[in-house]
Order: sequence, then structure tokens, then C-alpha cells
Amino acid sequence: MGTTLVVAAIVIAAVVVRTAVAEIKEPGSGSRQWSFLTDSRALTAGAITALVLGLLAWRQAGGEGVVWAGLAGVLVAFAMGQGRRPR
Repeated sequence: MGTTLVVAAIVIAAVVVRTAVAEIKEPGSGSRQWSFLTDSRALTAGAITALVLGLLAWRQAGGEGVVWAGLAGVLVAFAMGQGRRPR
């Protein structure tokens, strides 16, 4: 389980670094990238993904699978929130 948490933390750190680099290149882009946190459609898609994968992963891999399902849910929400204009 320890290795899974480290790899998941590295993936999340890579997304944060990507945001920081984009923010340095173009101020204001960081808030656009993280706007998925206020987008109900993106959050719903991420939550459904995490829930479905989490249920399947729990049966197959236990806690490690749930970590990956949660990360997949966050990445789905992040991807769904990209390219949409904030209201």
C-alpha cells in the first residue's frame, strides 16, 4: 500500500507542478486549470468515476485499488473541467 500512495502522490504533484509552470508562463491560467473544483458537471463525472471504479477496485485489490480509483476520479474531473469557460 505504501508504494501505491507514493505513486499517487507523485501523480498529484506532477499536476500541481504543471499548473505552477503554466501560471508562470501565463498569469491566471492556474485558476482556469483548477476551475473544475467549482464545475458541478466535472465534479459529478469525477465522483461517479471514483465510485464505480472504487467498488470494482475494492473487490479486486482492496485499499490500493480504492486509492487508484480516487486518483482516476480526480483526473477525470480535472480533464472534464479543461476547456470550459467559468460562469
